[in-house]
Amino acid sequence: MIWRAQPVKAVTLRNMPTVELQDQLEKDRQELFNLRFQSATQQMENTRRIRGVRKNIARILTILSERGLREVG
Repeated sequence: MIWRAQPVKAVTLRNMPTVELQDQLEKDRQELFNLRFQSATQQMENTRRIRGVRKNIARILTILSERGLREVG
């Protein structure tokens, strides 16, 4: 399942298994890294994507924190 900076409701994330949430977190972090490079090199078309990805990361971290399984880092 790929979320390209689309808002994901917390209810949907809460129904996902922890392993899948951690995988999605890693994918979103990698996408944010790539978006920052695009932004720095003036190749980015839609700057709002950064904000959407950051919010998805925050949602996932919140849910993992609630479950007590959040990784440090």
